[in-house]
Amino acid sequence: MIVIGLTGSIGMGKSTAAAMFESLRIPVHEADDEVHKLLSPGGKGARAVGAAFPYFQFPQIYGRKTKSGVRAIKRKELGKIVFHDEKQRKKLEKILHPLVRAAQADFIRKHKINGTKIVVLDIPLLFETGGENRVDYTLVVTAPRAVQRRRVLERPGMDEKRFRAILKQQMPDGEKRARADYVAHTGLGRAQTMKEIKAALADIKKREQ
Repeated sequence: MIVIGLTGSIGMGKSTAAAMFESLRIPVHEADDEVHKLLSPGGKGARAVGAAFPYFQFPQIYGRKTKSGVRAIKRKELGKIVFHDEKQRKKLEKILHPLVRAAQADFIRKHKINGTKIVVLDIPLLFETGGENRVDYTLVVTAPRAVQRRRVLERPGMDEKRFRAILKQQMPDGEKRARADYVAHTGLGRAQTMKEIKAALADIKKREQ
């Protein structure tokens, strides 16, 4: 089975590309969605995060108690804390990254058993975390800086200062493109993006013959 790692800097159109893969009937595992599951009440990461970020010290990241007596974790509030504190960010990553990788391995295993030929792992920080070593091919989505900036600033709660701070935490787009096996442009219209994704898939299949 072939595993493709999909990545791209913030605002580059990664979600659009993931949806295109799914429209081609290629299963996609999204790391962000997995984190949401892990931090939900009863999720595999909720208890560990609760221990690392206790309520008495970080009350702002917790919601009301559920019927089972567990407090829901507010991802946005937790994100604010780790965004401005590298020590706290690394502590959170130490908890979540192994759990996400385990979920990705389960995803691959399940589809391999089912005879799926190609799957995609949508990993925002693919190169930053060494994720390229766990996939067969990498595809980076990219767009002109002006398009990227417009997309990001249209998001709720986003401003220029936060946008620049996020970019500093991510590998530069140019470096990602240089390291990728394939690149798909998302600033030239959906048809062009799909064309480039299909071309990448065709080349991969040709290589694997």
